[in-house]
Amino acid sequence: MISQGERAVGIARGWIGTPYLHQASVCGVGTDCLGLIRGIWREIYGAEPEQIPPYTADWSEPSRVETLWQGARRNLIELPEGAHEAPGQVLLFRMRASGVAKHLGVLSGIGGEARFIHAYTGHGVIESPLPVPWRRRIVARFQFP
Repeated sequence: MISQGERAVGIARGWIGTPYLHQASVCGVGTDCLGLIRGIWREIYGAEPEQIPPYTADWSEPSRVETLWQGARRNLIELPEGAHEAPGQVLLFRMRASGVAKHLGVLSGIGGEARFIHAYTGHGVIESPLPVPWRRRIVARFQFP
């Protein structure tokens, strides 16, 4: 029997190659980083837990509101700092030290093979290594309920 995290990684890998499209969440057609997480949720649970209002690409950066982080806390299980890495964890990134958290990915490999799957502007959904520069940007880890 596969774990919930392994199932999430398998679903995410099915989205690889989907073009990047802001506010979209359709496998093979277009998605952004939140849309990828929404698509995984739908595959596991069915209906999404809440209606997603329109959002800007800057994720409320001018107002300094942590909109994406707040939404993740409402719908996912936040892991304590220092929790062991496990495939399927949802990673929340702050792209600039002074900015709001505004990028999500799914941890797909751990240890020396650390990788994550994410929808990235200009690249679409890809599986990337998770080197130190990316790791430094992680501000929270979550798991699907």
